[in-house]
Amino acid sequence: MTVEQLSAEERDSWLSGLKDWSLTREGKAIERKIEFADFSEAFAFMTRVAMIAESRDHHPEWFNVYNRVEITLTTHDADGLSLRDVKMARKIDALLN
Repeated sequence: MTVEQLSAEERDSWLSGLKDWSLTREGKAIERKIEFADFSEAFAFMTRVAMIAESRDHHPEWFNVYNRVEITLTTHDADGLSLRDVKMARKIDALLN
């Protein structure tokens, strides 16, 4: 199945609803940085995201140091942002609300 990259207009429209995410990699990815109370809370969050990612076969790039987690979403098959990234970002946001 071919995954389509979002156009600049689509990207801007979808990102307007993702207030905690920012564009990176020349507009080909989005990222979010989150700080938790401690390492256990950060790791528990990462575990929940991992379960969602596995079920969707869409895995984030991420970095964790103690209570901080940085997540980057991009769709390699589309060579940039796709609707898959937007949907994953929304799922991640829902875990935090």
